[in-house]
Amino acid sequence: MTVDIISGVEVVHWNPRRNTWPYPLNRLPVGRRVNNFGDLLGPMVTRRITDAERVTAPPAGGPRLLTVGSIMGLASDGDVIWGTGVNGKVAVDSHQFTNLDVRAVRGPRTATFLRDRGLEVPDVFGDPALLIPELYPQWRDTPKRRKIGVLPNFHDLASYGSHPDLISPLAPAVEVIDEIVSCELVIASSLHGVIIAEAFGIPAIALESGVEHPFKYHDYFEGTGRTDVPLFSSLSEAVRVASRIPWPSVADAWDAAPLRAAFPRDLWAASTDATEPRFRTGMESDQ
Repeated sequence: MTVDIISGVEVVHWNPRRNTWPYPLNRLPVGRRVNNFGDLLGPMVTRRITDAERVTAPPAGGPRLLTVGSIMGLASDGDVIWGTGVNGKVAVDSHQFTNLDVRAVRGPRTATFLRDRGLEVPDVFGDPALLIPELYPQWRDTPKRRKIGVLPNFHDLASYGSHPDLISPLAPAVEVIDEIVSCELVIASSLHGVIIAEAFGIPAIALESGVEHPFKYHDYFEGTGRTDVPLFSSLSEAVRVASRIPWPSVADAWDAAPLRAAFPRDLWAASTDATEPRFRTGMESDQ
């Protein structure tokens, strides 16, 4: 677990340290952080919104925020949840909480998981990374430089390391997004490769991961109003169907407004210069 302090609020995400030492020393939390791009998007989105609304820091000791990612297993009692999902490969008993302040979740499968544990969950679905085009409009008109981008989950990276269309999920997050938005098509076992592509209106095909549970992919698609989006078992199969993707796009099936409105801005003090919440829409970048 990693915590970023954003304008005084702890934002939880997953970015552990890894080393290359032999077992069991490789379990020690030392070395470089993984920096998988999808796991860095929660703080990135949160910081952009709080910068735009010019919030002021609350008193210390307030609730933590969990947002982008399959990180529900990191939640503790009292945490605020905005767009987080359950990871299907994490044991149910590993979820050590009895009360959460849930504002939105990634999809209905996560909602059912939490409701079965007695928690109240609103019908507000979606991954907050879907808001990146409005938070970072400088990426909207990126020229297309590549026909296909192949973006594996970082656990699958070794299987695609020599592919000519590879986009590494371990490159800096802004570089990964730069590459995604330059593609005409994205094929990915990285869930956030699919999400970022779809957010920018780029067709995306989801590949099965050799490690990740399919729960999170179906949770995301169902959370954006789509129940029949397939996962493909191989890259070659995905390429064959690329020209005839039959499923609706995010824009056709999902409304961003409820997720946007559910952002827990009450965790911070009131905006210093506006009475209405707003997102920054200029071309500047703080990366």
